[in-house]
Amino acid sequence: MKIKMALILYLLSNIFINKIMYSQVNNLNCKKANKISRIVVAGGSITEIIYLLNQEDKIAALDVTSVYPKKTKEKTSIGYVRNLSTEGILSVSPDLILGEDDMGPPSIIKQLQELSLDVRVINEIQTAEGIVEKIRCIGEIMNLKNECEIIITQKLYPKIEELNKIKSNKKVEKKKIMLVLSMNGSSPIVAGANTSGDSFIKMIGGKNIYESIEGWQTVSEESIINYNPDFIILPQKELHKNSNVNNIISNPIFSNTIAGKENNFILDDGMAILGFGPRTINSALKAAKIINSDIE
Repeated sequence: MKIKMALILYLLSNIFINKIMYSQVNNLNCKKANKISRIVVAGGSITEIIYLLNQEDKIAALDVTSVYPKKTKEKTSIGYVRNLSTEGILSVSPDLILGEDDMGPPSIIKQLQELSLDVRVINEIQTAEGIVEKIRCIGEIMNLKNECEIIITQKLYPKIEELNKIKSNKKVEKKKIMLVLSMNGSSPIVAGANTSGDSFIKMIGGKNIYESIEGWQTVSEESIINYNPDFIILPQKELHKNSNVNNIISNPIFSNTIAGKENNFILDDGMAILGFGPRTINSALKAAKIINSDIE
């Protein structure tokens, strides 16, 4: 009994310490910036937040994952979020660089920091509350705390509350869900554990049939039939080659599943589903409502 109690106390203390460490790092990254007149953004979710705050005029350049809203096409591009170049970023003379936590490569981030540029890597927790905290962080950096709280309170929390209400239905969590990113030849690439796809499925309250595999993986027809998903989530826009959504839906590989037989395909914009910006809350609520209506 004493050993068990000691183990519980040890685990709780580690959780407490980790929360403090996360808070300290987050507070550092989220402190108010000295200058925000020319911002370079590496990450679609951060771009969406800046547009949500009506501060897009301060964006000097964007990465290629920043595709929403459509006006982002008018901005200068700095390339892919994970493959940035120091020269490309310096060419737009930024005051501030905001990046998602996969911004890189690390050597480039280090170079930018050594040049005394204000570089902020924004922590990401792939939940509804994590999205809210990301918005708050951007608000702190841009000295827009009050504006952020109004948006969060009036626009986001009502949707999160509705989503949580649907998730509380025990029948929803029993629904088997598969998220297909794209096709590798005739085989689907699906969301396994520790992917944004898995986080999205958890966000809507369903069960990821491929939670036992790690990462984005190619799976066989036999495997899909065996797991027999009730719903299949698909991005509407191409995220990888050979990922045309209409071809995926019509693929006979799904015809022997409940989802295929009942046409239970949930379609939405790829970045809205997987980007974990403000739109992801809308997408999660939309998907949860579809699943819940099927139960009712």
